[in-house]
Amino acid sequence: MTASASPMLTVDAALEALLAGARPPEAVEHVRLEEADGRILAEDVQAGFDVPGDDRSAMDGYAVRAAEIAPGRRLPVSQRIAAGGTTQPLAPGSCARIFTGAPLPLGADAVIMQEEAQADAAGVAFERAPAPDEWVIRRGADIAAGHTVLRAGSRLTPQALGLAASLGHATLPVRPRLRVALFSTGDELRSPGEPLVPGAIYNSNRYVLAALLRRLGCVVDDLGIVEDALDATRAALRRGLAADLVLTCGGVSVGEEDHVKAAVEAEGRLDLWRIAVKPGKPLAFGQLNAAQGGRAAHFIGLPGNPVSAFVTFLIFVRPFLLKAMGATVVTPRTLTVPAAFAHRGDRRREFLRARLDDQGRAVIHGDQRSAVLTSTVWGDGLIDMPSGAAIEPGQPVRFLPFSDLLA
Repeated sequence: MTASASPMLTVDAALEALLAGARPPEAVEHVRLEEADGRILAEDVQAGFDVPGDDRSAMDGYAVRAAEIAPGRRLPVSQRIAAGGTTQPLAPGSCARIFTGAPLPLGADAVIMQEEAQADAAGVAFERAPAPDEWVIRRGADIAAGHTVLRAGSRLTPQALGLAASLGHATLPVRPRLRVALFSTGDELRSPGEPLVPGAIYNSNRYVLAALLRRLGCVVDDLGIVEDALDATRAALRRGLAADLVLTCGGVSVGEEDHVKAAVEAEGRLDLWRIAVKPGKPLAFGQLNAAQGGRAAHFIGLPGNPVSAFVTFLIFVRPFLLKAMGATVVTPRTLTVPAAFAHRGDRRREFLRARLDDQGRAVIHGDQRSAVLTSTVWGDGLIDMPSGAAIEPGQPVRFLPFSDLLA
């Protein structure tokens, strides 16, 4: 059966096949916290001690024994305790001046904030008796020793790095970065800064895809623009064998000048071809044979239209790369929001450029053609439309926010 006559794969089937081909790495690198943002954690991180390491005050005030306090009773101040300071056991019938984050003295079981106390040279009187544990943060209340605070396979965030730092970790074990070789095909393509001749266009996909790859933490080998010729395309694929993945843009359709499919079949094998997705039906996945003494590389070929390349990267390439880097969560968060539009779906599953209005309703861009890159800048997410669906205003729709997809 020819590629053009073969049945189209569903989005879910294609994604399942892609993810089945992604092999998470076994190698581990230890990197400094300053270099770990966005990396995939290779091993669980556990707390070696309680956080906080002792009972502490949550307020500026006075540490007391709750049972000793009565309205109007005056207690002498037996000690002053600042954050990071040392303490003595609280003498019976006394209180301790204490500050936020300071350790609670032995014997104290509550803190009265300073706004509810009157201090003078004779001591401190309190407006009311506190409840036990009032304004006290108990040892281990945040993290107990031995607790797993960061899971292997998670993508590290700034707050995760702060948590690791609070436990004394100067480095973290992470998976290696993936190397991706990227090139575009098309005799009509020019790089920004070059003059445009009649029929030529500037290559926007190169910058979109390279930026998306770097946001995921990949190392990008930019192989530039490759002419529409089988030999040139095969040579570019071979140059990309030093990478883990060769990602191409354009040339994956069935026209006479579309050579990527034939080039990949000559240099390796092609596993996927036509997918029931809009935009982006022509998408290819396979493997390139290893060069002598080298290793094989994965291959993904994206369509050339700007929106098609953008959307298919987010839906297919992004989860593939995350899994190949060892991430456990690879699919994006989906929100259910009401539609502020009417739309009759295609026989393919559609991903519509959309944004949320000030009432939280999804509004779609007026021009959903695959060449309209402005729609991706106007929007703040994608509407995931099942094939053949008909949506009316007010109906719930699935919204994939760019804040997640582009992170």
